[in-house]
Amino acid sequence: MIKSIENKKQTWITIFLFLGLVIALTSPFHYAIVNLYPSRIYVGAIMWCPAIAAFITLKIRGRKISSLSWNWDNWRYIRWSYFIPAFYGVITYSLIWIFGFGNLANEGAIIEWGKELGLFGIGTLNPTSIAIIAIILLGTVEVIRASATTLGEEIGWRGFFIYELRKVLSFNGVAIFSGLIWSFWHWPLLVYYSNNVLLEFTTFTIVIVSMSFIMTYYTFKSNSLWPAVIFHAVSNVYIQKIMPSLTINVEGSEHWLGENGIMFAIVTLFFGLYFWRKAVKQHL
Repeated sequence: MIKSIENKKQTWITIFLFLGLVIALTSPFHYAIVNLYPSRIYVGAIMWCPAIAAFITLKIRGRKISSLSWNWDNWRYIRWSYFIPAFYGVITYSLIWIFGFGNLANEGAIIEWGKELGLFGIGTLNPTSIAIIAIILLGTVEVIRASATTLGEEIGWRGFFIYELRKVLSFNGVAIFSGLIWSFWHWPLLVYYSNNVLLEFTTFTIVIVSMSFIMTYYTFKSNSLWPAVIFHAVSNVYIQKIMPSLTINVEGSEHWLGENGIMFAIVTLFFGLYFWRKAVKQHL
């Protein structure tokens, strides 16, 4: 962290300039989703607003875009950034199945999933084969596609924002502050999509702050924004597409399911605490 009062002041100016630009750029698309139509075009535009805000901030402050942490040097952190969100997605839904908040998809549900992906009716594929092929496709091709939008977020949040915060805050401060801001940035969309706003605001904030500890850890360990890009994309694919498709909802248990669900908040909280302890022990 920097110690000079003037340098700290300049860093905070940079931070609030960036956040002001994020709000200004994002607000029209938040309005469009909530008041017009929740088009994927608007969602994709929102996810690139942090990157554009970072680029504009760098330009105003006389710094180069190349100064961001673009390097892809260590495959170890890329691998872990795929494995961890896939792992907590599987754990979340395994617990949901075990405790009866949802049931493992039956053959009929998997066949419907296969129809959506155009797999049903190909040769002699059975439901098990359809499920395996679908998981492989979603876990690879869909992750690559999702990375095109998560890249926009992560250039801003992990590629730029947390490095500025690191100049004036400790690791814990960076993870908590950036996690809360990242969560608040999503809140207008929760108002539109939520069935229980108070509960889902709470669970979602727990999830996002917990993820922030993990992603901040891997960003600083690798000195690269790419682990965060992969982590974010894999998390979205597993918790929004793969695991829900393998689950049949049980009436009355809706609040336990999904990325705003209680179970996901509990699981990610434990992961976040683990990486908090890991960062403390390593004096990150």
